[in-house]
Amino acid sequence: MKRKLAATVLGSMTIMSGVQAKPVLDVYTYSSFTSEWGPGPELERRFEASCGCDLVWTSVDDGVAILSRLKLEGASSKADVVLGLDSSLTAEAKDGGFVAPHGQDLSGLTLPVMYDDPSFVPYDWGYFAFVYDRTRLPNPPKSLAELADAPPDLTVVIQDPRTSTPGLGLLLWVKAVHGEDARAYWEKLAPHILTVTSGWSEAYDLFLKGEASMVLSYTTSPAYHMVAESKDDIQAAPFTDGHYLQVEVAALAKNAQEPELAKRFLQFLLSSDAQSILPTTNWMYPAKSDGVELPEEFSRLIQPGKALLTNAETVRVNRAAWVDEWFAALGR
Repeated sequence: MKRKLAATVLGSMTIMSGVQAKPVLDVYTYSSFTSEWGPGPELERRFEASCGCDLVWTSVDDGVAILSRLKLEGASSKADVVLGLDSSLTAEAKDGGFVAPHGQDLSGLTLPVMYDDPSFVPYDWGYFAFVYDRTRLPNPPKSLAELADAPPDLTVVIQDPRTSTPGLGLLLWVKAVHGEDARAYWEKLAPHILTVTSGWSEAYDLFLKGEASMVLSYTTSPAYHMVAESKDDIQAAPFTDGHYLQVEVAALAKNAQEPELAKRFLQFLLSSDAQSILPTTNWMYPAKSDGVELPEEFSRLIQPGKALLTNAETVRVNRAAWVDEWFAALGR
């Protein structure tokens, strides 16, 4: 609606004044990215200052929902850039024909894994973790197994793997650690799950309101509370069986109406001008850290002893079956 309205108004101005309308770049992403405290508004301001364009965000609840929207819209999608999928969904997005080669130089990335995909541009990364308030939970679980074996009054909020990239990340985390015993693990964890939300924001809000003992989030989440609130009560629990790695990516949409402008935006995402915004707005590590100075608080975050990551093609082949297994175990 915003895109159509902008196009109508600008079209009328062109007729009346003879001034050429600005091109519109439509970027599909998730809602927390475009919130007033997220990186979207500042990225928009900085990119529009040099592009001579109008950047319009189209947002959904969470990352997996972006892929679902692309599937629903098909060739009629208005997306120029798709931002907010992660490395677990890249094979599925590519197989669906939703993205095109980006043409960007990825040689300067500073990720914990090698990454060189011609269709996806990483823009930040982090590790999933269960976050807690140490004033309410002085002795948090130290592994996925301990979480499931915790006292009955320990509750968690998680996200739905059908709509949320953190939710999918937890699904893959459990699968990586427990393998064929994943369903049994979910059945054991189920009594501790207060609720399953569609996206990260809703889950984190419930945790902050004291509704649950822990919430599925990131090892970097405590940095927000230390930097913005000068509080260190909120911490991420280090798990001995490792933490699942998430690399968030952006891509040129296959049917982009402004492909050259979209490529320019992808290039901008890897610039220090854009990368410097992400650590203290999206609260993740930058994909390209050269020229980016992290706040001192990032040095106080837990560092996983083991990084877990499942091949994207394996996820594509098995995601539906693993989600069905999760759904059956939780009875939701």
